[in-house]
Amino acid sequence: MEKRLFICIVVVFAALALMVSAEAQTKLKFAHVYEVSEAFHKEALWAAGEIAKRTNNKYQVDVFPASSLGNEQQIAQAMPLGTIDMAYIGAGFVGATYKPFSIVNAPYIWRDFDHWKAYSNSPFFTELADGYFKETSHKVVALTYYGARHTTANKAINTPADMKGMKLRVPQAPMYMMYAKAMGANPTPIAFAEVYLALQNKTVDGQENPLPTIQAKKFYEVQTHINLTGHILDNLTTVIGSPLWKRLSPQEQQIFETVYKEASARAGASIRESEQKLADWFKQQGKTVVIPDLKAFREAAVKVHNDASFGAVWTKDLYDRLQGVK
Repeated sequence: MEKRLFICIVVVFAALALMVSAEAQTKLKFAHVYEVSEAFHKEALWAAGEIAKRTNNKYQVDVFPASSLGNEQQIAQAMPLGTIDMAYIGAGFVGATYKPFSIVNAPYIWRDFDHWKAYSNSPFFTELADGYFKETSHKVVALTYYGARHTTANKAINTPADMKGMKLRVPQAPMYMMYAKAMGANPTPIAFAEVYLALQNKTVDGQENPLPTIQAKKFYEVQTHINLTGHILDNLTTVIGSPLWKRLSPQEQQIFETVYKEASARAGASIRESEQKLADWFKQQGKTVVIPDLKAFREAAVKVHNDASFGAVWTKDLYDRLQGVK
């Protein structure tokens, strides 16, 4: 009898321990608008596993891809409420909240990839991220290379003149409009999840995104020409919302930041590698790949880099400092 009573007590305590453990585990939501096949999603899943491992399963991160929790604007709006804890947010959307950050999405602001790479590891980037934190209390913990953005259409685009009057889908963030306006196109903001249908129905004449995204979102199915304009070397920020960041201990903050920096480096390397191969892949799909007169595009963009009527919201000093990053 005593033995059975002892066993029952052990079972009860074991069950209570499991319940306490389950209650102690905190579930977090990580949201983004990218497809499950893309490197960003794969590395977000990897990071979720690492967060669980490095915090002894205190935190379980559930990743919600493909706009399942809303578009980028809606995700950004949910973060202060704590209904979404973490997210990939494009630099353009960060810049919509903290205006100096938007400079990194100006067309042809980067001389080349090495210039962007130097920025990503620079005090200048840290300064911008700190400014965003002071403005919002949201913490940028990593910067991921999103890729060089190119322009798809149902025609060849060799010079800016070929874009005159073109209805170009752009993300719902101000800086992407500068590219379209500088080239004489009509910027048409449309949510990411709706772009394929807009192209298919010819609501717009074209769109612009990196090659891996054009492939993953299958935009090439409804566009005939891949025009390698390379107008923006784009960035994704990994942002931890202020409600979560304030709850984390300093040690936990360090773990989250370290993990997401590692995930960022992994995703960026994957994107960079795929960019080198995809032009040939699109040709194999029967698409026309066009190498435009990039000098003409760059000259058109540089003319408006500091023009407020085209969307410039930074000082000339900030612009010169970015150009001086090495």
